[in-house]
Amino acid sequence: MYKTTEIASSELVSDNPVHQRLLFPYIQAAQMVSGNLLEIGCGTGRGVAVLAPAVSNYTGVDKNEPLMQKLTKEYPSFTFIDMFLPPLKGLADNTFDYIVTFQVIEHIEDDAAFIKEAYRVLKPGGKLILTTVNRKYSLTRNPWHVREYLADELKNLILRFFPTIETKGVHGNAKVMAYYEENKRAVQKITRFDIFNLQYRLPRWLLQVPYDIANRMSRNLIQKNDNQLVSDITWQDYFLNDDAEDCFDFFYIATK
Repeated sequence: MYKTTEIASSELVSDNPVHQRLLFPYIQAAQMVSGNLLEIGCGTGRGVAVLAPAVSNYTGVDKNEPLMQKLTKEYPSFTFIDMFLPPLKGLADNTFDYIVTFQVIEHIEDDAAFIKEAYRVLKPGGKLILTTVNRKYSLTRNPWHVREYLADELKNLILRFFPTIETKGVHGNAKVMAYYEENKRAVQKITRFDIFNLQYRLPRWLLQVPYDIANRMSRNLIQKNDNQLVSDITWQDYFLNDDAEDCFDFFYIATK
């Protein structure tokens, strides 16, 4: 299931800080959502069980037919759709009370169409809750991402379609920052050999396998050097506030 480091494992200790960072938005969103919910890019189903108690209906979409079939068996009362997006094919206008989409838009070629489709299927007054990485805190180019955003870039994109937006950021406490700094040092040991800046000059597809190998090596090395630093981080070590400039991930809430 975890073919790339983009899909952080809940089982591998070395992935724990990333897994907890990805789990955190679901914990936050579960306190906000209700009614008919759509998750765009539900992935392995990391957050389904977290969101389910808060809503009356859950629909998840992602481009992975075996995974959608697996989740359908695990959650037979919910709807899972194998779908390459955008568009949100077969989903009617003005259908959902909430949409959550976490760490997805950076993988989408046509990000404007992605936001436009989210607006279309939301009911009037419905809310889109979206997270994605802050380019300012990326340690290297991620070749699995089509693009990454700065705070105003993402805000302005969403405001092309939504009339109002609330901008927040996901931050980490001292434990998380210690891990981040350790990760930065590990990455710098690898990227110092990229004297021709090839990570930004080569096509994404050519870099994906080397990136995954280096990323896995880095995570394993940090765990080996300080297992407690890696294993002790929980979702409670992340927090949300109004600082959307200097954060790990943007947490934006747009209202139709």
